[in-house]
Amino acid sequence: MATVSWLRVRLQTWRGRFWQRTVAALLLPVPVTEFPDYLKKARDYDGKGAESRRSRWISDGNSLKKLPVHIGFVVAEEELSYTDIANLVVWCMAVGISHVSVYDHHGIFQKNHVCLQEEIVKQQQSLLGGDDSRYNMDLLKNNTDKPQHFVVSCRPIVKVLSPEDGKHSIVQAARKLCHSVEKKEWSAKDISVSMLDILLRESKNTPDPELVVKFGPVNSTLGFLPWHIRLTEFISLPSHKNVSYEDLFTVLQQYNACQQRLGQ
Repeated sequence: MATVSWLRVRLQTWRGRFWQRTVAALLLPVPVTEFPDYLKKARDYDGKGAESRRSRWISDGNSLKKLPVHIGFVVAEEELSYTDIANLVVWCMAVGISHVSVYDHHGIFQKNHVCLQEEIVKQQQSLLGGDDSRYNMDLLKNNTDKPQHFVVSCRPIVKVLSPEDGKHSIVQAARKLCHSVEKKEWSAKDISVSMLDILLRESKNTPDPELVVKFGPVNSTLGFLPWHIRLTEFISLPSHKNVSYEDLFTVLQQYNACQQRLGQ
């Protein structure tokens, strides 16, 4: 009998502790980070988030009196992040910049332009939503100007450049002038800076970049379109990794505030 009584007391004690723990667990606040992934995705990708972001970015673009038509991103870092560059391209789309150039000194982005293209499309769908054709793009590689991604809209244009598009294009244009003189199509007197300028602009078929954002510690343009940056505003950021929209918009605000005297 003593043993039975002892077991009854232990059972009642265990039941009491069990219910206390159960009630306490139900009353404790659940951290947001512990919500299931599918609930967080449903909350973040219900379409309202993308619409809100689009509205904000369009409003930010409209708030600037001076917005570059062509912006260049020069990456002077050894490790490259396709996702971060894709985010920059998508943000430029959203604020209303129609030409974007991506450049690194080793030409890695150009060699892997398909990976960059896929990442841009992925981030476009994630940040802007996948049902807005206004943000479709043409991705051009090298100086062939042949679209690598066929789209409904021709805006914006994304170019992936390498050193071959810089000094090398100047050398090619100079050779073309020399061959024309040899063939007596032109005379030596016809060769001028303006003629070389015409040839280079025909090969690029894009406006000069008004703004270039350089990422990394190197104080150099690294050969980025040397002929086309005579009037370009350069702004440096420490790194393109983990770059935020606020970083980009701050740069655009700096460009909006700068006064270009153009030699005056």
